[in-house]
Amino acid sequence: MKKNFAYGLFTLLIAVASCSFTNKTFENDDKDKLLIDIITYVLSKGHYEPKDIDDDFSANVFEDFIDIIDPTKRYFLESDIKEFEAQKFQIDDQIKNTDITFFNIVHDRLVQRMSDAEDIYKEVLEKPFDYSKDETINIEYDKMDFAATREELKERWRQQLKYATLNTYDSKLSNAKKDAENGSTSEDDKEETKLTPEEAEASARESSRKTLAEFFDFVGDLQRKDWFVQYINTIVDEFDPHTFYFAPEDKEKFDTSMSGKFEGIGARLQKKPEGAKITDIISGGPVWRDARLEVGDLIVKVGQKGEEPIDIVGMRLEDAIKMIKGPEGTVVDLTVRRIDGSLEVISLTRDVVELEESFAKSANIIKEDQRFGLINLPKFYVDFDDYSERNAATDVAKEVERLKLEGAEGLILDLRDNGGGSLKTVVEMAGLFIKDGPIVQVQSSDKGKDVYDDKDERIQWDGPLVILVNELSASASEILAAAMQDYKRAVVIGSKQTFGKGTVQNVIDLNNIVRSNENGDLGALKLTTQKFYRINGGSTQLEGVKSDVVVPDRYSYIDIGERDQSNPLKWDKITPADYTLWNGYIDYEKTVANSTKRLSENPQVKLIEENAKWIQSQQEETEISLNYDAYKSEVEKDRKKSDYFKKLNDYDSRLTFESLKYEQELFTQDSVLREKRDRWHKNLAKDVYVEEAVNVLQDLKMNNLKNAKLASVKG
Repeated sequence: MKKNFAYGLFTLLIAVASCSFTNKTFENDDKDKLLIDIITYVLSKGHYEPKDIDDDFSANVFEDFIDIIDPTKRYFLESDIKEFEAQKFQIDDQIKNTDITFFNIVHDRLVQRMSDAEDIYKEVLEKPFDYSKDETINIEYDKMDFAATREELKERWRQQLKYATLNTYDSKLSNAKKDAENGSTSEDDKEETKLTPEEAEASARESSRKTLAEFFDFVGDLQRKDWFVQYINTIVDEFDPHTFYFAPEDKEKFDTSMSGKFEGIGARLQKKPEGAKITDIISGGPVWRDARLEVGDLIVKVGQKGEEPIDIVGMRLEDAIKMIKGPEGTVVDLTVRRIDGSLEVISLTRDVVELEESFAKSANIIKEDQRFGLINLPKFYVDFDDYSERNAATDVAKEVERLKLEGAEGLILDLRDNGGGSLKTVVEMAGLFIKDGPIVQVQSSDKGKDVYDDKDERIQWDGPLVILVNELSASASEILAAAMQDYKRAVVIGSKQTFGKGTVQNVIDLNNIVRSNENGDLGALKLTTQKFYRINGGSTQLEGVKSDVVVPDRYSYIDIGERDQSNPLKWDKITPADYTLWNGYIDYEKTVANSTKRLSENPQVKLIEENAKWIQSQQEETEISLNYDAYKSEVEKDRKKSDYFKKLNDYDSRLTFESLKYEQELFTQDSVLREKRDRWHKNLAKDVYVEEAVNVLQDLKMNNLKNAKLASVKG
């Protein structure tokens, strides 16, 4: 029986409402305890796989909370941790009794240690750094012990600040050298050209001092409630990486984002000890349009236009995001450590996401005398207020029809970087390519199973079909790719496996749970309530979808996806649905074998593989030299290697890409659209994955013709 996802949310709300909380037992100053009580109740009743809040849970919260607030281990001392450890196996009991003793002890000590750290960094920055000295720093902070004494802590600060200042020191020396060679004109430039190494070091150290002064001013403005939100999210994160508490102001931003409006730079970030990692790029946003940043890059410093950048290493993610975001039209300077290890400053103008760029778009591909179609789908979008207004399924259907009218003999559906979206659109979209049958299975927290079917017997596209995926294809993308793979309806080309997000979340407004609340807005909780499964019974959770034809990319050897998240739900399987394989004369195995052989002989693919392995080696480098000559030598070596891999962008598939006729007619009135499509087509012509997809379509087309003739002869 087919049900709507809203059913799971409705059931959960009924269960919660029947035990609605009253605020009578809590005083006004006990909002924190009320939140703990409500959130743990909702998690126990509504989460897909609720956890036992026991000693193991307690130990995990202990470790993770300390790691979140002091990831680089430059605040707490070893004696602090030993004192905290008295609470390590009591946090579970405290949660059950709405006791926040552990949080209070850690928070109070953090405030004290941050005050101490202000004195320490000032002491460290009073003395010059000796960049001629042979010393290194290990940036694998999670394997480092806490400092035993203040002197040991001061030495840790010295090394970290020397490392943080090294790039600034190099920039000042390098700029001075360039200005001297090119001939400076302004007074500021003339001053720069006069910098000696000693003066450059002093100037770089002063920049670090200003950055830290601003950072501690920023942290000083944080209130206790801000840190408590971190504590709550440490607790809920133990359930799975997609369960999250939204404080009132954050819930408002979430509601805005769900309406399709994103202000800022258009990227989602994940906290890492060494900075803020880009985990998702929003189609149509500034980062997407700029095209220089990519998933896996680390933001280490943030500067407002014309101002000294602030080091965000060790900063709370929420605080770093506040610095990155800003009014539309303003400029933010991001110091980024690329996935290949190089450092670069990238300036972006903050803007609102261009929604038009998040919609489906298509192109004709011309190879010799054959025409093929490509549809790019950035996400499975839908207007929640009016489904009929615009959604991904109906838009893709329109593009399919347009491509058919223009003579397409095969179709590529590009789901690379598609993070998912509406389930309803997935089911409808899959129905465009099969007669009828199940598309996905969904299991709720009560373990009841629903099968979502395509009941429309019409087939809009019965020709050869290829689906392109990568490690960032997630959720709804994985449902569609998995269904087409299980039916043997399409050949899936791309990464070894997709993202691996096989769960569904609902958002619960906590204010609806309290009958009488005098504590103000309580925020909301996003929690995992369902898990989806392929029609063959296997989950896409963790394992994702394994491509039929595997093509390496830059992310092949680095951790990315659900398996790189904290506390992900496990892979499992349920009983398969009843379905019939596609009977469209596809010689599946032979087509995959031919493609794999072609790719193994392709020089561009070999170069991509070489690049991926080099990036892996860069990511695994944790011992960094603080000697300037060694640093410069390493930078130069990395630059040469990076330049070597730039020839990846010189590839030419010799395929021709054209906009569809209806879009070409729009170009006369919309020159910006023409420019966007020209850029897109130029990138597609360099895309070896698209080239191989066309080769596969040709093979499928030939197989169709041969098998169709064979079938007619037998008939």
